[in-house]
Amino acid sequence: MEMFVAALTVFILAVFVGFEVITKVPPTLHTPLMSGSNAISGITVIGAILVALTDNIELAKWLGLAALIFASINAVGGFLVTHRMLDMFKRK
Repeated sequence: MEMFVAALTVFILAVFVGFEVITKVPPTLHTPLMSGSNAISGITVIGAILVALTDNIELAKWLGLAALIFASINAVGGFLVTHRMLDMFKRK
């Protein structure tokens, strides 16, 4: 139970810090930073796959699956936005 409380505390702090950092980014930097965050989403996808495939608690498997889904959506969305941004600079 102590390990669960510690993990939950780290998760809540990570959500809070992430929210605070993202809300401070000016709009002109948002798209270039989104391109860089795709690498972080890739790492999250790998970690989520490792967690989902282990023989841990059933809850850990479901949380790993949820992390895999959300990180994949974030990575694909980031690539689509980056591609759209780069298309704006192409000559017609």
